[in-house]
Amino acid sequence: MTELTEEQRLIQESARTFTREVVRPLADKLDPVKGEIPRELIEQMAELGYFGILIPEEYGGLGLGALEYCLVAEELARGWMSVASMIARGNALIGSLKAMTPEQKSVYLPRMAQGDFLGAFSLSEPDAGSDVANISCRAKRVGDEWEITGNKYWCTFADGADFIMVFARTGAEVDPKARHKGISAFMVEKPRGQLPQGVSGSPIPKIGYFGWTTWELALDKCRVPAANLIGEEGKGFYLATAGLETARAHTAARSIGLAQAGLDDAIAYSKERRQFGQQIASFQAIRFKIASMATEIEAARALMYSVCSKIDSGVRCDKEASMVKLFASEMSERVTSEALQVLGGGGYTTLNQVERHWRDARLTKIFEGTSEIQMRIISDHLLGRG
Repeated sequence: MTELTEEQRLIQESARTFTREVVRPLADKLDPVKGEIPRELIEQMAELGYFGILIPEEYGGLGLGALEYCLVAEELARGWMSVASMIARGNALIGSLKAMTPEQKSVYLPRMAQGDFLGAFSLSEPDAGSDVANISCRAKRVGDEWEITGNKYWCTFADGADFIMVFARTGAEVDPKARHKGISAFMVEKPRGQLPQGVSGSPIPKIGYFGWTTWELALDKCRVPAANLIGEEGKGFYLATAGLETARAHTAARSIGLAQAGLDDAIAYSKERRQFGQQIASFQAIRFKIASMATEIEAARALMYSVCSKIDSGVRCDKEASMVKLFASEMSERVTSEALQVLGGGGYTTLNQVERHWRDARLTKIFEGTSEIQMRIISDHLLGRG
């Protein structure tokens, strides 16, 4: 496994303490009632620099790498995966950094690093999920503005964000042989707590990932200044995919954090719960479950560190990023399910937090590319079919 530096260990320990003292207690209180992540918590995260981990120092960020980003995400996910996901709302544009103009960088990035300009990502549509190139939402140039019309799906934090990154088709016709071309990216700025003008929406009912709302959006001639086009017109597909390696490592980190939280809860319960006159931790069935869970977590963590090191070294690793996302998310569901089993009937109640870890772990197999999509990417690389 990659050896962490002293600085990285301090970052990890700081995030672990913050999670233990602040995030976990809030999650235990708010998740059962589907409460919103409080603004006060977001402000505390901003003070710790979590929204600027990947943003260069010249723009007020920490200028760190994917490994530090994932170290923080893993620890936050041990408390509440939604909070671990929140840090992407500030580091979200890093994949688009090279495409931004100097003016856009100077305006947006310092505010983002301070947690004062957080975003939502609107790429998916009712008919465009894994098939991202199937986007049908359209943007039409009208004078000094763009007018966006269409439907979007799975846009988390659309109401609480300060902007929504919307991907829409600007090309006149879809080329069947190059459907990914003609898609553009727009930064739709908006008042915090509201949807943008020209946008209506309905919350999507979820079985987990509470703390914020995930939206279905309808854009009806939503106006955006021409200056808010990010990157070149028609090249938005490349912006959407530019940061996938880091995004998938981030999902792996969240998966590992959830699994670790499940293991922690299972160990604690096994020492407290007594049956047949002794701790259930003394039973081989329980001990072996815990040993297997811990081993799987450590294997996923080692792979995640390796992938992050490649990303930070500038080495292309889309295959390995897919591997860690696949392995860690599948592992997380197994481990949190086993943790629930250790708690028995109590695990199947909302009186214990392991059910939250289990519900949220299930989502990691779906977002940032399903497990099946990851297997397709990996096999394409191995078989030379990419």
